[in-house]
Amino acid sequence: MAKRAIGIVAALLVAASGFAATRGSKSISYPSGTETVTGYLALPDGAGKKPAIVVIQEWWGLNDFIRGKSDEFARKGYVALAVDLYRGKVATDPDTAHQLMRGLPEDRAMRDLKAAFAYLRSRDDVDATRIGSVGWCMGGGYSLALALAEPKLAGSVIYYGRLVTDDQKINGLLVPLLGNFGGQDKGIPSASVREFETKAKAAGKSVDFKIYPDAGHGFASSKDPSVFRAADAKDADARTDAFFEKTLKKK
Repeated sequence: MAKRAIGIVAALLVAASGFAATRGSKSISYPSGTETVTGYLALPDGAGKKPAIVVIQEWWGLNDFIRGKSDEFARKGYVALAVDLYRGKVATDPDTAHQLMRGLPEDRAMRDLKAAFAYLRSRDDVDATRIGSVGWCMGGGYSLALALAEPKLAGSVIYYGRLVTDDQKINGLLVPLLGNFGGQDKGIPSASVREFETKAKAAGKSVDFKIYPDAGHGFASSKDPSVFRAADAKDADARTDAFFEKTLKKK
């Protein structure tokens, strides 16, 4: 009875946190330059080498949403590593999130992301040729940045993340991209999304961007019911799943 009660309490705590952890989810440490940083690792069931995904936080930090997404990917057969770019800090209000984002050194963030990629490549349960990245909001921009910096990445997904405009950077892209954007996003206008996609395709790059006309920034991840759009989020997530199936699972 005591063990059963403990199990029930644990289940209730997981439910209250907003995500259901996979059996193999845990906090891990890995080297990033001269530092040791942490991340949230979610492992799929089964033996053998698996495809993997670097999961990149929004401006809120490594919160329940990002851990939950990592667990979802693990249940779909991926080794998922969510990188803690804020070194343990998590925001619950926009002002704090803004301060944390502005205080994040971009070079350190990129070092941490590339180190996460290297860590996944070093694992015995990961196929080093089938590692992708995905990010939302701030993390979407970093997902693109990682794709530009790491040509061995197998595929990258951007949810309403900052795009680059430099032709040289776009021409140097070697990684397939999928992007989900909101047509009402004031920070990332539809015109800039179309411009990037047009330039990339003209340069022979593999880019598939979709703009959801009535959606704003954060439509697939926001807890705000006035921002979250269930149908658009479901479609965007289905596109992401299909993209990773193609780029990471199929050889």
